[in-house]
Amino acid sequence: MAEFPRILSVDRPHPCCVPSKDRAERLVSSIQASEERRRVNTGSLEDMVKLDGGRFLMGTESDEGFPQDGEGPVREVTLDRFYIDRCPVTNAQFAEFVSATGYVTESERFGWSFVFQLHIPKERYATLVDATAPSVEWWCKVNGAHWRTPEGPDTSLAGRENYPVVHVSWNDAAAYAEWSGKRLPTEAEWEYASRGGLEQKTYPWGDELTPGGQHLCNIWQGEFPHINTAEDGYVGTAPVDAYPANGYGLSTITGNAWEWCADWFHPTHHITATRVNPQGPASGVNRVMKGGSYLCHKSYCNRYRVAARTSNTPDSATTNISFRCVRDV
Repeated sequence: MAEFPRILSVDRPHPCCVPSKDRAERLVSSIQASEERRRVNTGSLEDMVKLDGGRFLMGTESDEGFPQDGEGPVREVTLDRFYIDRCPVTNAQFAEFVSATGYVTESERFGWSFVFQLHIPKERYATLVDATAPSVEWWCKVNGAHWRTPEGPDTSLAGRENYPVVHVSWNDAAAYAEWSGKRLPTEAEWEYASRGGLEQKTYPWGDELTPGGQHLCNIWQGEFPHINTAEDGYVGTAPVDAYPANGYGLSTITGNAWEWCADWFHPTHHITATRVNPQGPASGVNRVMKGGSYLCHKSYCNRYRVAARTSNTPDSATTNISFRCVRDV
């Protein structure tokens, strides 16, 4: 999708209605992966929520969805108990990780990252944006942009300590999770947690986007991608606890910033995958992202629905990608 410029295509398998050796092999591989899933249970439980797991209905067949993304079919999935961070990892938390380990993010090593065009002042556009970079819709290649300097070299995290860390790749997120004694959630764990105990609802709070006129997540209002009226209070990311929590006590799990999941992405792998602690395929090109971001708008990308999914390459980073962690019980 155009919102994420480094997305690569995924080889599509045979249609799901056609039996094949490939499908049988993928089913066996998925079952083995579920049985061999690495359990991580050494991380701190501070600011984490314990979820009981069990059975839930994953996916959607709604007309609002994107079938090509693999949102359906609706299927019953069973999960073990697990803990999940109440909020996405913040700038302050990520700073602790970097201070303790000396870790350098991929955006820092690349020397640049993607910044949304309207977040760059017009008077600084010529000096910040790499004009030699190919056009990537509304994203600008900004030299010196990374997690510490989100919009470019002369910006900082001052006042944003409690905002989600951004400009983090999947590889960066996985490194943080390992350091903290946790792991990234599987897509199934993320969706179960996001639903907050509600069955087959569109959003973590129900089916209405703004019940009673109240904004419950940080997404785009106005005309995308030119005018953001910021009726929800924010034109970029928001604090990780800016909106009411869902039924499980989890904050900003939709909108605000995309969240990396552990799984490799495939549009049809889940059709033949195990239904107990499912994971993505054993290998792939892109990793799953869930939850949408402040750039999502129904006219273009209403993937802030809990069943929606997209993906990006593991080295990709922008101003609207973050993560939260889980750990086993």
